[in-house]
Amino acid sequence: MPRLGVNIDHVATIRQARQTVEPDPVWAASLAELGGADGITIHLREDRRHIQDRDVRVLRDTVQVKLNLEMATAEEIVQIALQTKPEQVTLVPEKRQEITTEGGLDVIGNRQRVGEVVRQLQDAGIEVSLFIDPEADQIEASRELGVTAIELHTGCYADATSEAAQADELQKLKAAGTAARDAGLLLHMGHGLTFRNVIPVAQIEGTCELNIGHSIIARAVLVGLERAVREMKELVSR
Repeated sequence: MPRLGVNIDHVATIRQARQTVEPDPVWAASLAELGGADGITIHLREDRRHIQDRDVRVLRDTVQVKLNLEMATAEEIVQIALQTKPEQVTLVPEKRQEITTEGGLDVIGNRQRVGEVVRQLQDAGIEVSLFIDPEADQIEASRELGVTAIELHTGCYADATSEAAQADELQKLKAAGTAARDAGLLLHMGHGLTFRNVIPVAQIEGTCELNIGHSIIARAVLVGLERAVREMKELVSR
């Protein structure tokens, strides 16, 4: 059964919209844990558009499940990760103008820098995952860097506008999942997953972690966070 990592970035988004102190993502993490979350995911962006440095420090001290820090390879952010030491770091691409992450990390094109950051984090005892597109060459490059896991970008599957297109993207994820397992990598999935489309991805053989944020927080606005997490956990558990 895949673990469920709940991304709480958008709780901080609401707070930052008014530049105030609420809602506090630390409160959200506690409710997510009560709802059955196996992990808490946060993305500390260079522009600090939602999660702030303080959030990382306080969540590191209070979260009782796995803390997964998504981040780019910028030196300032790497140093924060080395100081706070979350259980896991997921390296992601980042562009200032994007609304959300637009694709996977180009491990091949950025092998030197990604490799340097991977070694720094691993030397500090932090597990490293790479957020990549479901492509065989990116998976192989990730294996060569010695990371523990990869997280396959599920955005194309989530954005597919027809059943045929969605089925095609699902097959790509399945094939990439097989390649990841054959490479000895733990298999994570994330981006754009919702209450409507998560089950086929959760059923992909070897999937051990799903990271989901926006859909859970959107539902939580209407039904409450603990219930929204519990309902997603039930879907994933099927």
